[in-house]
Amino acid sequence: MTIALYASLFMVATCGLIYELVAGALASYLLGDTVLQFSTVIGAYLFAMGVGSWLSRFVGKGLAARFVQVEILVGLVGGFSSTLLFLAFAHAASFRVLLYLVVFVVGALVGLEIPLMMRILKDRLDFKDLVSQVLTMDYLGALFASVLFPLLLVPKLGLLNTALLFGLLNVGVAAATLHLFRDVIHERAGLRATCAAAAAALCLGLVFSGQIASKAEGDMYADEVIFSRSSAYQRIVLTRWKDDWRLFLNGNLQFSTMDEYRYHEALVHPVLSAHRAPREVLILGGGDGLAAREVLRDPRVGKVTLVDLDPMMTKLFSTHAALSKLNGGALTDPKITVINADAYRWLEQNDRRFDVVIVDFPDPSNYAVGKLYTTAFYRLLSRRLAPGGIITVQSTSPLFARQTYWTVVATMEAAGFATHPYHAYVPSFGEWGYVIGATAPYRVPARFPPGLRYLTPEIARGMFDFPSDMSRVPAEPNRLDTQVLVQHYEREWARINHGG
Repeated sequence: MTIALYASLFMVATCGLIYELVAGALASYLLGDTVLQFSTVIGAYLFAMGVGSWLSRFVGKGLAARFVQVEILVGLVGGFSSTLLFLAFAHAASFRVLLYLVVFVVGALVGLEIPLMMRILKDRLDFKDLVSQVLTMDYLGALFASVLFPLLLVPKLGLLNTALLFGLLNVGVAAATLHLFRDVIHERAGLRATCAAAAAALCLGLVFSGQIASKAEGDMYADEVIFSRSSAYQRIVLTRWKDDWRLFLNGNLQFSTMDEYRYHEALVHPVLSAHRAPREVLILGGGDGLAAREVLRDPRVGKVTLVDLDPMMTKLFSTHAALSKLNGGALTDPKITVINADAYRWLEQNDRRFDVVIVDFPDPSNYAVGKLYTTAFYRLLSRRLAPGGIITVQSTSPLFARQTYWTVVATMEAAGFATHPYHAYVPSFGEWGYVIGATAPYRVPARFPPGLRYLTPEIARGMFDFPSDMSRVPAEPNRLDTQVLVQHYEREWARINHGG
């Protein structure tokens, strides 16, 4: 019995942390700002656990039976938590209220578990052994969950299936407890039936989770969802309406095939064509291969290294027939080497030099991405440039996020670059900004490769002029210890998104 009890404690702890991680990840996917969402979800969850622990004092007789009931409730509420939140996101007027209500209920139920188990075991173990062994299993379970969640559960199962599976494990703990304490639990028949019904409901959830996810994402996106999957790093969704394919990462639009050529031509060719001999080109980000497609238009390019964090992205855009056609097969071109790694760490560990660097990261909407827009990152990047090297950075909208944009410019200047800000109109996004960072004098190119659909030398010259509503404003550099850029970004885009 002792081994079975320890296994149950371990499983209870693992399940409890999994629900917490699911809620935090789901909130960051749907609401953005990973740090804020995880901090508030964890804080609310721990507070609720404290409330649950306090409430356990009011549980008197029939402790084993009450523990079984709590496990069934944890399994059902925690197991269906992600399903409920996904389905509600597109429709709930106060989604955050629902989110924290679910987090509180699950946390309070989880908070009941350990005190009840300790009271059940107090007559079987010495107090010092009871406390140490229960807490040891609790902490080991938390460690196991924290490692398992990002490495296996999210990439392989997704958030819906992960929560449902661990809900089923909680119900399994309830059934095991019912068996182990059969001598002291009197209402066994009713609890067995309840366990069976809860297990059946969770199994049905697992069977139909694919349809549930499709329904939820169909409600979230205006167009037909043709691909959706969670990698270890982000939620990847592709939608299609007629000939328009759109990529969303964590709910944020990355491109539309109706006008992505404008964005990528503006990103690549003003910097690439300005270099006399761009033999070695580095692309940071750009896992969709669209920037690489534009780089390969220039016959002077000899080698291209593309560093993108997410292997699911580069695999998708190199193997999916329609997406590979969109990027012209760039990711499988013999000139290109694709590396899946964190760009910051890769630059630290690699001493290669490049003639041109194209930085195509997502917007700095959270601190994980914000570190790639800091003075430390740009100084590191400058050390990887060959003599006469030049870089360009996508830098969000100078119209909608003016302070954010000019903060990127100020950050690059603080890192030692001579900057040349410019912008282009992309209908899906509006006015969009870029910044060229040069170590030698820069001139707008007089010619570009043939076959471009948007960019001409005349258009390029105009892109470096800023009207008064996008002109420079005072900005301090973005540093690793402050990350003011993320704060500006959140404030400015929140104002736009809420009609302010």
